[in-house]
Amino acid sequence: MKIKVLGSSAGGGFPQWNCNCRNCNGVRRSTLKATRRTQSSIAVSANGEDWLLVNASPDLLAHIAAHPELQPARRARDSGIAAVLVIDAQIDHVTGLLMLREHDTPLPLYTTDAVWQDLCSGFPVATILSHYCGVEHYRIALDGAPLAIDALNGVQIDALPLSSKAPPYSPHRHAPRHGDNIGLVITNRQTGKRVFYAPGLGAIEAHVLAAMGEADLLLVDGTLWTGDEMIRLGLSKKTAADMGHLQQSGPGGMIEVLDSLEAQNVRKVLIHINNTNPILVEDGPERRLLTEHGIEVAYDGMTFEI
Repeated sequence: MKIKVLGSSAGGGFPQWNCNCRNCNGVRRSTLKATRRTQSSIAVSANGEDWLLVNASPDLLAHIAAHPELQPARRARDSGIAAVLVIDAQIDHVTGLLMLREHDTPLPLYTTDAVWQDLCSGFPVATILSHYCGVEHYRIALDGAPLAIDALNGVQIDALPLSSKAPPYSPHRHAPRHGDNIGLVITNRQTGKRVFYAPGLGAIEAHVLAAMGEADLLLVDGTLWTGDEMIRLGLSKKTAADMGHLQQSGPGGMIEVLDSLEAQNVRKVLIHINNTNPILVEDGPERRLLTEHGIEVAYDGMTFEI
């Protein structure tokens, strides 16, 4: 089973187009040791030819250009993207669906009920696509049964509901629903190896911690270093918790959570990294601290075989 990190940044990418924080300014001027990143997405394949796209980033066309296996050119119109699964309806995870409008058959799309409602109402991507390729919707039921995805023979996907918030345009923004945001446990049935993927984690609930503890690879929320990061920089009035993310540093933060896991050989990788996060500075003290704790920082093009 192959997993590719297509985009490793949070919404807006790195550098963000209108941001002049220390990180964004530094990477533009090459005064910081940091690497540009596109917006969050991964791709999963059992055979290296047919890929499940997990989250359709606004940078999807750049992702396809950077990864030739996503455009294998076997016929006049072709794609290695066999299906799409979105974990939430956030704009940085669903806008790329519009870039797939030339698909020659209805686009196979996996979502929860809550996300599907958002994609038919607050941000009606599904309605728009109905005028182009159309959408073949598959329901993620959250009833404990694994997903059956034809393109991923030998791979099991289990969806876990997470505590988070629906997007600002969602009809239930202020009334959270089961399935607004999910994490994924992706299992190679042949090897038994597991990946836990959750780029948005607002709280570490018991079932989430259990899934993390059983994984061989963790791709988890690396959005913000501190809870008040955006406020201190004068860029927002929202805390990490307000945005549905767990800070990395401090008591109860992601570093502490990852340190608590008992598994010895689990690979721990932070993904969905905000442009303001100091871990983007490759020779900075925050990155060194992560290294001391055995934690990696995802980058575009990072590849895993499980």
